[in-house]
Amino acid sequence: MPSDVEYSPVGEGLGMRDFWLYVWLRRAAVITAHVTGLGLTLSICLLSRPGTSLFSWHPVCMSVAYCLCMTEGVLLFSAEGSPFCFVSRKGKVRLHWFCQALVLIAAATGLGFMVASKNVSELPHLLNWHSLLGVCTLAATALQAACGVGLLFPKLLRLSSPPLRLKLYHATCGLVALPGGAFLLLPLFPALVVMNQITNAYLPRKKVTS
Repeated sequence: MPSDVEYSPVGEGLGMRDFWLYVWLRRAAVITAHVTGLGLTLSICLLSRPGTSLFSWHPVCMSVAYCLCMTEGVLLFSAEGSPFCFVSRKGKVRLHWFCQALVLIAAATGLGFMVASKNVSELPHLLNWHSLLGVCTLAATALQAACGVGLLFPKLLRLSSPPLRLKLYHATCGLVALPGGAFLLLPLFPALVVMNQITNAYLPRKKVTS
């Protein structure tokens, strides 16, 4: 009797031994991403010596935004190695909102310190690749936040785009922001772990007939 079964192609074709090896490798990768993101944030905060100048707060705020809050905001949905695995899906979504709100606040604060430092030093803006990539990253962050607000209040905002499409836009803008953070601050490894989790969540699902 034919029946439609939806499943994710991730891990397809693995034997039991290989499957558990795959699970443990994913769990180790997620835990390593947690440790690396937190470690880099603490390292940047110590090396920047916040308070010694206006500019010293810029890397601190940006590392908190992208290395810590954005990374943790995505990894909390992971089934492997998340400290919030016992929290319900609704609770994780609320924590995700909170983390992304902190991303916006910290990134905007870091931008403000950078602009103030440039103005005090009477230096021109947007003259190197770092500043240009930073602007693109901030724009992608703002867009993914706007899509997230649309997902929260679709009826209130009277949006024409269906929720599934908004979810795709939200994830895509988040992916664009993450590579920007990877080049600016975030180590490549945790960025790859986070991007892999996002892309796996939005892989097209197959239908098999048995």
